[in-house]
Amino acid sequence: MSGEQPGGGPAARPAMPMRGDLTQGPVLRTLMIFALPTLFSNMLQSLSGTVNSIWVGRLIGEDALAATANANIIMFLVASAAFGFGMAGTVKIGQRYGARDIDGARRTFGTAVGFSVFVMVAIALVGWLAAPALLTVLDTPGGAYALALTYIRLMFVSMPFMMVSVILTMGLRGTGDARTPLIFMGVTVAIDAVLNPMLITGFGPFPELGIAGSALSTIVASLVSFFGMIVYVYAKDLPLRLRGAELRYLRPVRDELKFIVLKGIPMGAQMLVMSAAGIIIVGLVNREGLMMTAAYGAAMQLFTYIQMPAMAIGGAVSAMAAQFIGAQKWHRLDHVTRAGVLVNFAMTGVLTLLLLVFDRAALVLFLGSGSEAVEIGRHIQVISVWSFMFFGVTMVYSATMRAGGAVVVPLVIIAVALYPVRLGFYFLTYDTLGSDAIWWSFTVGAIAGLVLAWWFYHYSGWRKHASAETSEEAQEQTQADGQPAGRYAPNL
Repeated sequence: MSGEQPGGGPAARPAMPMRGDLTQGPVLRTLMIFALPTLFSNMLQSLSGTVNSIWVGRLIGEDALAATANANIIMFLVASAAFGFGMAGTVKIGQRYGARDIDGARRTFGTAVGFSVFVMVAIALVGWLAAPALLTVLDTPGGAYALALTYIRLMFVSMPFMMVSVILTMGLRGTGDARTPLIFMGVTVAIDAVLNPMLITGFGPFPELGIAGSALSTIVASLVSFFGMIVYVYAKDLPLRLRGAELRYLRPVRDELKFIVLKGIPMGAQMLVMSAAGIIIVGLVNREGLMMTAAYGAAMQLFTYIQMPAMAIGGAVSAMAAQFIGAQKWHRLDHVTRAGVLVNFAMTGVLTLLLLVFDRAALVLFLGSGSEAVEIGRHIQVISVWSFMFFGVTMVYSATMRAGGAVVVPLVIIAVALYPVRLGFYFLTYDTLGSDAIWWSFTVGAIAGLVLAWWFYHYSGWRKHASAETSEEAQEQTQADGQPAGRYAPNL
């Protein structure tokens, strides 16, 4: 190369390729390659929970299964906070990685880890002391109470390590690395599935620990996976590793913490809003009788897998969009969103069709071939399963806006779709439709969410605000260092 442009001036040097740079190459292909490991990780995580429930139910009994169910409700609510902070960290890490400010990405990661450890240690202490009261509030059955108390206290003790692992996983995805989290999710699931029955029953050299063994196996698997991932990050010299003076980034600083807290709280609240809406629907279904409840329970097991592509694609779009925003490639941002919509329709659509074709066989796995609930479940699925395709598109629009720091709008969209629209439709049409009002409300709420997300994505001022924020930060970084900091551009 001559180093000059045709007009005689110096040629602009192309940016060196960077490991995990999601702004390079065909958008659709990059999104697919990045989203699939996240999807497989989600599937492994769900499979792990299913296998653990099977071991607990068969080896200990129904009381123990009820105990873990009650404990997991509480743990999910606690994890929602960590998810919000982790997602906020992922957005900022993605923006800075896209801007090739690796030092800034490490600062955000350090603050997210340090803050999460502090919060989770406090939650672990409070949770240990408040566990009896929490289980009482949930009206945990007497036979399951003692088992649930043992289980939840052990899980609270492990919470700091497990949540730091979540932050690390989400941070890695912000740097375009979905492969490493998949590897170590596989390690977690494999260890947990093997250790669970051994520690419950006292197989071989292990003592018989009952439900404490189930909790302990999950803790051990998570710790082994976590420390293995730390070793892997340093061995491979991945971008978020902290060395020497960089270890001071683990002490939260005001500017980083402000972003993580202010953006993380609405993100965590979105999970809580969705969970609360699900609990309300369960209450409405319970009014329809035992067979309806059983049919809905089986359908929801299947719906969990139908929703997985939307969740994985939403996470992938958020990470990709954050990098595009950080790189100031606004002209390609809509390409990311469109690719997410297309992939969502393709993946969720295929799963939906498969479920409808094999609906009876799938429901029989949970209900048995002679159950009256099978036909009820088929009816539920025919009406409501389509809603998840619309829900997935809403997730894509929300993910792109969230990548630009617009976190309140997605929360409002979900809240409006699930409460005044979905529940309003139910109450207005129940006298006419009966129990079908519940199932149609899924689709009506999903369409309303899609319309709101589309409108806000195209016509609100989130892009202008995000552009101003990222431009201001880039200028501050340049003024502080004289050039963008922390370049890290290894060849792919």
